[in-house]
Amino acid sequence: MRKKLLRIAGILFIALVLAACQDSADEDAGSEEEAAATEEETAEDTEATEEEDHDHDHESEENAEAGDAEIEGFNAHYHTGDTVNLTATTEADEGDGHWHWYVRGGDEGEWEEADSGDGDTFQSESVNHQQIKATLYDGDHEVISETEPVTIIIDDHDGDVYEGYFDDEDVEDRDISDWAGEWKSVYPYFEEGALDEVYEHRAEESDDMSFEEYKEYYDTGYATDVDNIEITEDGEFTFHEGDETYSGTYAYDGYEILEYEAGNRGVRFIFELEEGDEKAPQNIQFSDHIIAPQKSSHFHIYWGDDRDELLEEVDHWPTYYPVEWSEEQIVDDLLLH
Repeated sequence: MRKKLLRIAGILFIALVLAACQDSADEDAGSEEEAAATEEETAEDTEATEEEDHDHDHESEENAEAGDAEIEGFNAHYHTGDTVNLTATTEADEGDGHWHWYVRGGDEGEWEEADSGDGDTFQSESVNHQQIKATLYDGDHEVISETEPVTIIIDDHDGDVYEGYFDDEDVEDRDISDWAGEWKSVYPYFEEGALDEVYEHRAEESDDMSFEEYKEYYDTGYATDVDNIEITEDGEFTFHEGDETYSGTYAYDGYEILEYEAGNRGVRFIFELEEGDEKAPQNIQFSDHIIAPQKSSHFHIYWGDDRDELLEEVDHWPTYYPVEWSEEQIVDDLLLH
């Protein structure tokens, strides 16, 4: 009997041990499942955080250092319907860097990432006063470099001011920076006949002048031996006349409002020689259909040694466009004059 009781007690003990082991195994399995779930949640949170960081880091940073990044292909002004084609460049080591383009509607708008950007290039229809910039990021989403913003200006030459109708109080002093850059004369294009379609178009719309008369008029107006002019923001002019180069530094000397026989008016912005080569003119006067501070897209220029006498000159006005403009761009612009 005693043996039988001992055997039953042994069986009960073994059963209890097995049950305890099973509970422990179930607890371990539950712990492993909870750990796995926790690890998965942690991974998802980390991934989400990284995505948030990625999105945040690619928002335009107002205070990011511009570095040496630049935008190429930008024009001083565009016409309605023109396509804006830009390229971002930098001397910084790009490595695995990538570009993002941003746009905003003027100085006070919020920067938004542009759909029109593709790597280091940007292409979109021109939008008046829209600002555009590009930012280069590295693989860790840190800013490598950022361009200065450029502002799209649409100028179809159809305003009263462009036509020479304005009030005196609308005229403002302008800084030499409005004309800073490298410029080329249109006279070589005229001599090649590349501008003939402009005069054909004007003759068709005119009741007073023929194609030949327009050609003669512009031959006198555009004529110059100075093919290129370089102007710095410090007021230094460098004139390229064939193989000869001469320079001078000029200071602003105010403006003059001129009355024309046709009833419209013009403004000459005047600069006087401070120092320079012997051949540098004493007086330079700009006329570009603009009467207040604004970057010039082309200009008519008058130079000579007598300020007042030069103000009387209305027949000879050498005309210059940015050196990077193509023949097609110049023709398109002249067709709108």
